[in-house]
Amino acid sequence: MTGYVALIRAVNVGGTGKLPMTTLLEMCQSAGFGQSKTYLASGNAVFTSQKSEAQVRSALEEQLQTHVGKPVGVLVRTAAEMASVLARNPFEGEAGNRVITLFVDGPLPADPLDGANGLKNERVHRGKREIYVLYPDGMGATKLRLPSEKQGTARNLNTVTKLAEMAAALEPEGEDAT
Repeated sequence: MTGYVALIRAVNVGGTGKLPMTTLLEMCQSAGFGQSKTYLASGNAVFTSQKSEAQVRSALEEQLQTHVGKPVGVLVRTAAEMASVLARNPFEGEAGNRVITLFVDGPLPADPLDGANGLKNERVHRGKREIYVLYPDGMGATKLRLPSEKQGTARNLNTVTKLAEMAAALEPEGEDAT
């Protein structure tokens, strides 16, 4: 049984993609995921499953498309990978609401700033399947746009920390989910 974190793209942000977290929870349970929990209204879920990452993503994407009537991106990470993402944070000591992790599926650019615009004093670091960004003046003040934002979804470090904790707390021998 593997612990997973699902990050739904463009949910409940700026008046688009309305998805009540009770509905997301029901989707996880309907897919047979065990110990399902959601966190915040921005489309985060943790659960256990015997399915692969690709199968988990596909199951959620199918249910989301049925619910909203159009494709919705889902990024999935294992509990171990979320812990690793947190441990590799290159901006240790910075405020959690000033650091975001941009989760990306597919290859990362060699230079995450290639094609970016609006860079001021932000700092960007390439991870394994994520890009870390430090916003010294806060995200509300930035004009920075990274090309990878189109394929990924971002969470601030406070949210990443909480999701990693929730995923780590999942019982490895939990209910028999598939």
